[in-house]
Parts: sequence; C-alpha cells; structure tokens
Amino acid sequence: MNYSKTKEFEKDLKRLLKKFSTLEEDLETAKKNSIELLHIHGIDNRGIEQVPKHCSEIVQVCKIKKFSCKALKGKGCQSGVRVIYAFFPNEQKIEFIEIYYKGDKVNMDYDRAKLYLNNL
Repeated sequence: MNYSKTKEFEKDLKRLLKKFSTLEEDLETAKKNSIELLHIHGIDNRGIEQVPKHCSEIVQVCKIKKFSCKALKGKGCQSGVRVIYAFFPNEQKIEFIEIYYKGDKVNMDYDRAKLYLNNL
C-alpha cells in the first residue's frame, strides 16, 4: 500500500501534534490495524466507514472512526480523533485528506473532500 498526504492534511497534523504528541505514531498504527486490515485483508473491524456521496469505482473516501491516540489516555479507540482519506483500489494507494479532533470540530470538512475529488 502506498501512502501520501495532502498539504492540508500536513497542516492539520502539525497543528494537532501540539496537543497530541503521539499522533504520528498513532497514524502508523492505524495504517496497519485499520486501513490495511480492511483494504488488503478484507477484514472489517467496523472502525472505518465510507463517506456517503464521495465514492466511485476509481476512489473511495473513507473516515477512520476508531482511532486510538496514546496521548488521550483511557480513551482507547474512542479518542475522538478522525482521519479522512481517499483509497484508490486499482492502484492500492491511500492519500490522507484531513485529520481532526471532535473536541475542536464536530464534523469533517465535506467541502475539502469535494474539492479534492474535483481536482483528481
């Protein structure tokens, strides 16, 4: 699986790293325990859902809802951190679009996802 990040995702991550110092390590864990489990091995642990109206045969926009953040002790996979990414099944490629904390922002930025898809 090939991974990349949008510039906006990099900005989100940099901002959140000030609050949650373990996010980069947590993201690596999520790649193995959620993303690759679902998209490579076909095992659905119900931690990822597709974003409605943002999927096609070429790309699927997905949200990681169960994201463990070590900096949020005692929360486990219900940390409130959400990761939005695009999965390209034919290329086995993941591009991270957005990361946010639900304590700061309730929902994902649907306009950012639409803009991302329009620029493909």
